[in-house]
Amino acid sequence: MKVTDIESYVEEKVERARSVLRKLSSLKTSQKNKALIIASELIDAERERIKEENEKDITSAEDMGLKPSVIDRLTLNDKRIDGMIKVLRDVANLPDPVGEIVRMWTVPNGLKIGRMRVPLGVILIIYESRPNVTVEAASLCIKSSNAVILRGGKEAYNTNMILVDILRRALEETGIPADAVQFIDRQDREIVWELLKQEGKIDVAIPRGGEGLIRAVSENAKIPVIKHYKGVCNIYVDKDADLSKAYNIVFNAKVQRPSVCNAVENLLVHRDIAEIFLPRMAFYLGKAGVELRCDEESFSILKSDPKLDFVQIKRATEEDYYEEYLDLILAVKVVSDIDEAIDFIEKYGSKHSDAIVTENYTKAMKFLNEVDSSTVYVNASTRFTDGNEMGLGAEMGISTDKIHARGPVALEELTITKYVVFGEGHIRDDFGVPEIYLKEYGEG
Repeated sequence: MKVTDIESYVEEKVERARSVLRKLSSLKTSQKNKALIIASELIDAERERIKEENEKDITSAEDMGLKPSVIDRLTLNDKRIDGMIKVLRDVANLPDPVGEIVRMWTVPNGLKIGRMRVPLGVILIIYESRPNVTVEAASLCIKSSNAVILRGGKEAYNTNMILVDILRRALEETGIPADAVQFIDRQDREIVWELLKQEGKIDVAIPRGGEGLIRAVSENAKIPVIKHYKGVCNIYVDKDADLSKAYNIVFNAKVQRPSVCNAVENLLVHRDIAEIFLPRMAFYLGKAGVELRCDEESFSILKSDPKLDFVQIKRATEEDYYEEYLDLILAVKVVSDIDEAIDFIEKYGSKHSDAIVTENYTKAMKFLNEVDSSTVYVNASTRFTDGNEMGLGAEMGISTDKIHARGPVALEELTITKYVVFGEGHIRDDFGVPEIYLKEYGEG
């Protein structure tokens, strides 16, 4: 496409989204919920067509030589389609944040002042691989009365197209403007850069994908961006841990789905339990095919155990502790106390999700208070940093920012508050129309 064609294409998409904002802001909750339920029913009814379109994308991805982790995120089976249906129904069942008065107070002069939740406006989401994001993003935007512009990756093009078609049909059936859901159906990369220039027209961009994508969006955007660069998640196993809990928590956080941003990448173990905990943990992880990259102390402990001769155990480099592997690889370090663990997390972590395993209440509270991350856990896997798992219905992504939203960006985070003020003819400092002016104009 020529530059002028790209500009006109983007302008049309953005204007269509903006044109429906006033209507969206006055929608009844029941109308939005009905659209979500109809969408869930259509997806259920058309799951075979969805899988057929998805198979086209999988075949193309395999032909392109994309990594297995990418193909895994791309694949829609019945379980994942059921998950999309559940998301739509869960979001429909959530309270509607739009119009909520989150606080109201009266000032001495009698003015009643409040803060009311309103939609953000037009939201651009740029994402890779995972077609379920199409449904999650659209469902949250519909319920929060926002318009959404979806820009999925080319590897999921066919799947995204059919899902968007279903979502728009559901809107039309309930009298909601279908233009509330816009899909970028052209793959020119320049379109993304043009979208990111739409200052004053697109209210916020949310990139969801690898670090490279998110940095590219952040560096080129002239509009606000809600983001996290990467998920270097850490688990610290304290000397006061219940080790039976620790084995399961670490195994789940690394093995259950290693290709996602809330999987653990660094394991920290207190020195007093390292010789007890590490060999058994390494055995379990090794059986699942996990490669361990260890500091000298953990390397020495593990290499001296003949039961672990089948486990891939390597010496860690400094760079390994910064790495988001998104794979069956785990970096390991022995620490002397909780302060060293927190210092490590501050240096190497990405402020995404971090956990402590301990039965010591004081240490648990210290970890919660001092670890500066979007989500901090005590005795639980980092894999729960997910809008649906946290009872939020779904999420647009995870934010590690400290402006507007932090953690899962869900329904409430897609609104912002504005002040609403109720008066009875109030004027400031009694500075109204002078009485002499009133007399000069006369009665009436």
